[in-house]
Amino acid sequence: MSFVDTVQVRVAAGTGGSGASSFARFKFVPKGGPDGGDGGHGGSVFVVADGNLTTLLDYRYRNQWKAERGQHGKGKTQTGASGDDIELPVPPGTIVRDADSGEQLGELLVTGERLLVARGGRGGRGNARFATATHRAPREWEPGEAGQERTLEFELKLIADVGLVGEPNAGKSTLLSVISAARPKIADYPFTTLEPNLGVVAMGDHRTFVVADIPGIIEGAHRGRGLGLQFLRHVERTRVLAFLVPADDPDPAASYHRLRHEVRQYSAVLADKPHIVVVSKGDLLGPDGVPPLLEGATGPSIVLSAATGAGVEEFKRLCWRSIQDAKAIDAAAS
Repeated sequence: MSFVDTVQVRVAAGTGGSGASSFARFKFVPKGGPDGGDGGHGGSVFVVADGNLTTLLDYRYRNQWKAERGQHGKGKTQTGASGDDIELPVPPGTIVRDADSGEQLGELLVTGERLLVARGGRGGRGNARFATATHRAPREWEPGEAGQERTLEFELKLIADVGLVGEPNAGKSTLLSVISAARPKIADYPFTTLEPNLGVVAMGDHRTFVVADIPGIIEGAHRGRGLGLQFLRHVERTRVLAFLVPADDPDPAASYHRLRHEVRQYSAVLADKPHIVVVSKGDLLGPDGVPPLLEGATGPSIVLSAATGAGVEEFKRLCWRSIQDAKAIDAAAS
């Protein structure tokens, strides 16, 4: 299944039903008076967060949605039936904008959240509404109002607790496959990961957190080189970043600072998030097993090997502690 994180959708709410112009006709009531009912309201369009979704792919195949119109009013002051609302399901983490104005209408972060994006038209009044003491036989009625129409832009930013950031072939996908049930594509060539992958990490005592594997970041990613610009948005909502530098990197310190630079150029806020330094592929260290020196690195560091499992459990515990610290900082700031 392809990963789609930006789409445009045309939505149209339903038009309200028109009011009726009718007069009562009863056998023993020769002048029953006006009894035209109101029209029903048009259906509205809502966007709803659905935790079962992870992509916006469905909207590539259908990008026009229209709610049901309201029914016209009837005699005997019967109000027309209102049109049914429609709901457009999106993954949690989706931002909704008006494509024409660029205005952000809202963002849906929690499963079940609903956002009204196009309001249905009001039903028109029937002639019974226009009757007065001096105007007893009105024939006036109102047409229903048109529903709102607009073009929307959906942008998905995955929600994860930890974002794995590294250059191509740093071992991110392998690590994700070891610590979670996720099964990303793994191969020995660069840019194996072409789309973000999410995995739920279980700590063994009902504690869990979510990790996102982001496609490889290369120099110039913040300007659109490689796949970086397209997918850097997906680490914006993470609480903690984990920078992966492989043990066999010829210049690990330069790689670490290059990753930090690309993230900072993309977003200063993102760069200031707590981070962990991970020396991956620890099984490739020399006979002495001494990890490379990462001069100028900040934040806690760890050496691990997804191939042998060494350091993996410690990495999970370190992630958990870092997440809790980040939550505490966010709570204190709010």
